[in-house]
Amino acid sequence: MEKVGNALEEVLSKALSQRNITIGVYEAAKLLNVDPDNVVLCLLAADEEDDRDVALQIHFTLIQAFCCENDINILRVSNPDRLAELLLLAPSGGAEQPPDLHCVLVTNPHASQWKDPALSQLICFCRESRYMDQWVPVINLPER
Repeated sequence: MEKVGNALEEVLSKALSQRNITIGVYEAAKLLNVDPDNVVLCLLAADEEDDRDVALQIHFTLIQAFCCENDINILRVSNPDRLAELLLLAPSGGAEQPPDLHCVLVTNPHASQWKDPALSQLICFCRESRYMDQWVPVINLPER
């Protein structure tokens, strides 16, 4: 499981540097509506408190259904704070509204990037999880 977390960190780092990332439930829904074919990975991030948010769970259910229907790999991330660190969105001391990290999409507009070993590892993990009837596997990003 730690290898999957490390692979996800690598994929997020590359996607961020190449600007192939969409952050936020609303922004993700817009992208999924316009260009679902270029989305290769959907991350749904929630902690224990978010698990009690009915509206968020409805959003997650709709996003999961859309991703399954369009063959988009999905992972659930159980530590949104670590995800924020990886996306360089750590909370600042100001009164600024923190970004919505509940849904993060990784896009892959160039065919050559499909050969990325970290992305291949994540896709393989998602496929193996589906074979075991675990459609949205939960991973915990390693702390640094």
